[in-house]
Amino acid sequence: MKRIYLIIVIISLLTFRTFGREGMWIPMLLEKYNITEMQQMGFKLSAKDIYDVNNASMKDAVVLFGNGCTGELISNNGLLITNHHCGLRQVQQHSSIEHDYLTNGFWAMNKEQELPNQGLTISFLEYMEDVTEKVLGGITGLEKDEKEKQIQKNIAAIRKDAEKGGKFSSQVKPLFYGNQYFLYVFKIYKDVRLVGAPPSAIGKFGGDTDNWMWPRHTGDFTIFRVYAGKDNEPAEYSPQNVPFQPKKFFSISLKENKQGDFTMVFGYPGTTMEYIPSDEVAIILNQRDPDRVKVRDKKLDIIGTAMEKDPVVRIQYTAKYQGISNAWKKWQGEIKGLSRMDAIGLKKQFEMDFQKWATQNGTWESEYKPVFDNFKTLYARYEKYIKASDYYSEILLNGPEIFTFASQANMLVEAIEKNDTLKIKSTRIALSKSVSGIFKNFNQSTDEKLFATLLPLLNNGLDNFFLPEKYKETTGKLNPSDLMNKLYAKSVLTDSVYWKKLLLKGSDKQILKLKKDPVFALWNQLRQKYEKDISPVVLSTTSEITANMKVYMAGIMEMKKGKALYPDANLTLRVAYGKIERFQQADGVTYNHFTTLKGIIEKDNPAVYDYDVPDRLKELYASKDFGNYAVKGDIPVCFIASNHTTGGNSGSPVLNAEGHLIGINFDRAWEGTMSDIM
Repeated sequence: MKRIYLIIVIISLLTFRTFGREGMWIPMLLEKYNITEMQQMGFKLSAKDIYDVNNASMKDAVVLFGNGCTGELISNNGLLITNHHCGLRQVQQHSSIEHDYLTNGFWAMNKEQELPNQGLTISFLEYMEDVTEKVLGGITGLEKDEKEKQIQKNIAAIRKDAEKGGKFSSQVKPLFYGNQYFLYVFKIYKDVRLVGAPPSAIGKFGGDTDNWMWPRHTGDFTIFRVYAGKDNEPAEYSPQNVPFQPKKFFSISLKENKQGDFTMVFGYPGTTMEYIPSDEVAIILNQRDPDRVKVRDKKLDIIGTAMEKDPVVRIQYTAKYQGISNAWKKWQGEIKGLSRMDAIGLKKQFEMDFQKWATQNGTWESEYKPVFDNFKTLYARYEKYIKASDYYSEILLNGPEIFTFASQANMLVEAIEKNDTLKIKSTRIALSKSVSGIFKNFNQSTDEKLFATLLPLLNNGLDNFFLPEKYKETTGKLNPSDLMNKLYAKSVLTDSVYWKKLLLKGSDKQILKLKKDPVFALWNQLRQKYEKDISPVVLSTTSEITANMKVYMAGIMEMKKGKALYPDANLTLRVAYGKIERFQQADGVTYNHFTTLKGIIEKDNPAVYDYDVPDRLKELYASKDFGNYAVKGDIPVCFIASNHTTGGNSGSPVLNAEGHLIGINFDRAWEGTMSDIM
């Protein structure tokens, strides 16, 4: 247990761009654009050590964990480490009051105790390839719609060829808004087992208070193992599977991390928008972030209160709360950072410089002025509709779970209305599994409060046009108490016994009666309004903006010709590099580049769940029994470095100049969350 707890020596990195190199760079292009600079900054290896399709390289030890995090191999027996918050859902699903792995942690003492995780996948990148010419082949002279059809036809052919009859999975993704296309080919493993997780008092130490903040003392790590068939190839879960043997795994460095040391983050950053115009930055800063923060304030207050009162609810809602709160706090930091940097003003200055460049080379009037004129029109429309879309997303699509039940019921209703016998049967089976899973993590009292609190926000936040006809005069006028009594309390959608009987034995006629359920009817009204009048306009406007951005981006690439440009993050493998550095948060406020176990003990507060340090860890600190892990008489916990990261980089390996693992990326500083945009 001592060694397990003290593994926090290698667990955490919090990044903030100060003097490090901006950018999320394509691994196969490092030789061309970055390796010289990386080596000048202290990197001691070659570009081929990072990415090589013919020999084992670092890319073979880095994985896409699930659908939105990164992980890395740390043994030749398939041992994998990622963030605690990336594996939180799996830990939560295995937890109960009797086995509270969230609070107490979990450690498999042998392979037989490792816990399988249905639906969790690990994706290894086999190779990437620039397929721009293949994707854009045969489109010259075609009109817009025909051009897009040809592009999609080309992409389908490229993917079919790459997947080798199902042996691999593939993606073709646009870079620089479609000025370039890359193929990514993966091998996907489906048998992934939970090996170890620290108590929440380590893995989520500090909770929301410390989230996105420096100094940080969180042990944000979880350990899994990848299993394969006896041929080391992907296989469905089976007790006969064996630990995966990787081509490459990272060794862990126990050396002291010093200020100025080279660092490299290697992972799957999700989404950035570094090249968007000032119009969109203004919408994010002044409308989108504040709107979403306001709605999530309510969600977090209701769920957090319920979790504090009831340990069962805490287990049921931990992963949900984490998912809501992470972006909620990130958006607040983004507002702060964009305002501090005068991001809108800086974007406008860049646009003026771009216009000057285009005017000088004679392309402004013919090529780029129409683009900027279109931006004004498109963003005026986008601003109105994205507001409605954000409200519907937060309240209808990701709000009270009674709406999730309504959505599930509608799948079956639609199958019956289409008289599709096979679809009806398969939907019944699928819903029997999914609905039971939802009920396992469902608390009706909490959901009732969400329903009664969030619906008035929809009514008060949007113009009449964006609400169903007569909504404001009917449902919109109901107070929270009436919403409960006249709608929620009269619905059968949250009755698990009813659902079980309906799915197993209910007739088609009985299922169709759900259309008269008051909450189902309300959900259907809102859904139809969203799908008919809001979502299509958002999608079409976004498509037009992207088409304009493609032209604008081509101009930026021409303007910056000869200089290295990195494409926006899109959940594909990237390299970011920088240095371990101190953090100057504000005038006169400068922090060290690392934190230690001493800081955890100083924050100890048994009365607060997020700061209740485990007794065993306090004993080890008091005895100074640190084994081989001590640095200058204490245990390093977190460090901060100037690497450019974003969501999706969670769990990414942080590597030193020799390519050894020195930490796991888990956050940016709150003041630096605007780095998705600037």
